[in-house]
Amino acid sequence: MKDHDNQPLDDFIEYPSDEMLARAQDFYDEIKRRHTIRAFSDRPVPQTLIETCIAAAGTAPNGANHQPWHFAAIKSAAVKRQIRERAEAEERAFYEGRASDEWLDALSPLGTDADKPYLEIAPWLIAIFAQRRGGPEEGEARKNYYISESVGIATGMLITALHHAGLATLTHTPNPMTFLNEVCGRPDTEKAFVLLVVGYPAEDATVPLHALKKKPLSGIMSVL
Repeated sequence: MKDHDNQPLDDFIEYPSDEMLARAQDFYDEIKRRHTIRAFSDRPVPQTLIETCIAAAGTAPNGANHQPWHFAAIKSAAVKRQIRERAEAEERAFYEGRASDEWLDALSPLGTDADKPYLEIAPWLIAIFAQRRGGPEEGEARKNYYISESVGIATGMLITALHHAGLATLTHTPNPMTFLNEVCGRPDTEKAFVLLVVGYPAEDATVPLHALKKKPLSGIMSVL
C-alpha cells in the first residue's frame, strides 16, 4: 500500500451495546417525524443555522475526498421570485405534455401541480450543485469521481441536519434545472442536483396520506 499521511482516530466514541440500541431507537423515532411538506411559513430562519447544517453536510463521505458539491443558500426575495418564475415555467411544460401519463398517475396521490408558491414564501432555498471538476483544495479543476453518489449522500445529511435542528424541507427538482446555474451564477462545470426548500411549516401544513405509506423493514432489508 502506498504510504500517505495519517493521524490517529481520536474522536470516535464507542457506547455500551444497550446505549447504542437506545441511541439508534431515539434517532429512528426522531427521523420518522421528518415529512416533506408544501406549505411553508415566511418566519425567518437565522443564516447561522443554515450555515451550520450545510457545514454538517460538507462532512459527507465522497469520492477521493474531492467534495464535489456547492450549496447556494438563497434568502433574497428577488432571487427566490426569479427561481419561482423559471421553475413554474418548466413545471407547466412538464404537466402539460412533457410527463408521461404513467408519471402523472404516480404523482397524483401527492396532489402536486405546476404552482410553486413556497419557492417565494419559505425563508431559504438551497440549490445544490454537483461539480464535474474540482478537488480538495479551493480553485482546483481536477476530475471528480462518484459525483452523484457523493452529492446524494451530502444532500441526505443536509436534510437530516435541518430536520434535527427543527426545520422542515421539500426536495424540488424541476426538469430541466439548468436555469439554476444562471440564476445562482454557477459555472457550466456544475449541474444542479436538487433545489431544497427550507423553513418552518405553515400552520395549515399537511402531509399526504400516500406519503405516510412506508415499506416495512422486511421489504427494504435482507440479511445474508
